[in-house]
Amino acid sequence: MTYRHGSHTVFTIHLHLVWITKYRKKVLVESVALRIREICQGEGVDIIKGHVSKDHVHLFVSLPPQVTINRLVQRLKGKTSFKLLNEFPHLRKTYWGRHFWARGYFCCSSGNVTDEMIIQYIEKQDAASDDNFKVEGDDEKSA
Repeated sequence: MTYRHGSHTVFTIHLHLVWITKYRKKVLVESVALRIREICQGEGVDIIKGHVSKDHVHLFVSLPPQVTINRLVQRLKGKTSFKLLNEFPHLRKTYWGRHFWARGYFCCSSGNVTDEMIIQYIEKQDAASDDNFKVEGDDEKSA
């Protein structure tokens, strides 16, 4: 696994993002991919893999911790919408209300460490720790 480095951080945050055109109209063109790449580079986001279909976009990205998911998707959808509607006059007739993308998006994180592995790691830290600092989950409060 390759880790990315910031000035004070080491991280690997991978996300699968999907969003669709309004009314699922099949109007996407290849220039959408170029615009998405430009916007991601400006945000410090690496595109690991991407695919632009006629009515939706799939991205598998690696982003730094300071970039929030909703802000990234907002910028991707907003800037691509603005640029596509300006560059392609025929799209303005279809999307006369200036809403090119449908509301919402799909996001799923990816990694090779499961929740169970993290819990086990934290539990093992108890034995090595000198102090008694603990944060218990809801399922253990019932006692």
